[in-house]
Amino acid sequence: MAVDPSEWRTYLVTQESISTGRSTLEIVEAALEGGIDVVQLREKEMSAHDRYELGRTLRDRTRAAGVPLIVNDRVDLALAIDADGVHVGQSDLPVPVARELLGSDRIVGCSASTVAEARRTEADGADYLGVGAVYGTSSKDVDPDEDGIGPQRIATITDAVSIPVVGIGGITAENARAVREAGAAGVAVISEITTADDPKTATERLRRACQL
Repeated sequence: MAVDPSEWRTYLVTQESISTGRSTLEIVEAALEGGIDVVQLREKEMSAHDRYELGRTLRDRTRAAGVPLIVNDRVDLALAIDADGVHVGQSDLPVPVARELLGSDRIVGCSASTVAEARRTEADGADYLGVGAVYGTSSKDVDPDEDGIGPQRIATITDAVSIPVVGIGGITAENARAVREAGAAGVAVISEITTADDPKTATERLRRACQL
């Protein structure tokens, strides 16, 4: 399966703790039906064992759907479940180390919030950037200076690098278009799909919003 982050318009990051009683598998299956482009296994509150078991199941589902599966932070888990790649943060395993462990045929993405971080991360060999929090986020703790950076920062960073940028943080079907118009290849969401009454319909709405 060819994996090209420049074609990722909609990107689901999983978090079962906010899924209103539904399993991550249920949310992902609904998102796949709705046409999601990529899924990231996050689930920081799960044990390594449970995340591994879930990851194996998600790997089967995403592969059958022809959708890439990315693992948050854990290079070892990505290798164990044969994921398509990993996404790391600025304080996680360095991008060159993740690349060395994963090899050249898998994706390494990295978070960035400033032009300096973005340029350094691109130079380190990342395949794409996750930039945010665009509109603010309640899904994770972030530095106040990195929360609510807005579409303008997306535009500034996309002008400064040549690798694809995915906007994340507080993104909904109502504000996603502005992120795409600022130059982002796509948008990553947690709550917009995971907390929706109908995750499939929420995914479809997000896809429509991201079409330019």
